[in-house]
Amino acid sequence: MTLPNQLTLLRLALTVIFVVAVTSQIPYGATLAFGLFLVATLTDYLDGALARRLGQITDFGKLMDPLTDKVLTASAFVCLIPLGAIPAWAVIVIIAREFLITGLRTLASSKGVVIPADKLGKHKTAWQMITIIFFLGFLALKEWPQVFSARAAAFAWNTLGPVLVGLTVFLTIYSGAAYLWKNRALIEVR
Repeated sequence: MTLPNQLTLLRLALTVIFVVAVTSQIPYGATLAFGLFLVATLTDYLDGALARRLGQITDFGKLMDPLTDKVLTASAFVCLIPLGAIPAWAVIVIIAREFLITGLRTLASSKGVVIPADKLGKHKTAWQMITIIFFLGFLALKEWPQVFSARAAAFAWNTLGPVLVGLTVFLTIYSGAAYLWKNRALIEVR
């Protein structure tokens, strides 16, 4: 198995440990979850960069890399709901968009068409990661009272947090609509 594919599988394993850390009551669980998410995000960058650089792009990687990314992101968003970071409706929109575009790509593939990721989709993914890291970072800081300013954090959580969620949801919907519009010929009813 190639190193990029090993990194993809590592990200999947890190996702499981991340979910346990963020949902458990273990001491410094949020800090552990924050670190695990950062490492998992780094493996996302590394596996693609290494696959291209080493000429190790495989069918397994083409399937598992985006799937593992979606599992990581969806898991993080779902885990942030009960922690009061993001509303359930926003997570449903985000996950529904991922299912919709994955379905579109599957349909396109069955017709011999490849729908590559575009810049808008990459921006959407980047803002999703930024939003997750923002909330996980604040949850981790709460475990470190010596560096945590409750007043400043509450202000940032209650002002910047909703802005990030709003921007993420907007980009999620906009990029999904753009994919559908560009590929509308694939789904036209005849």
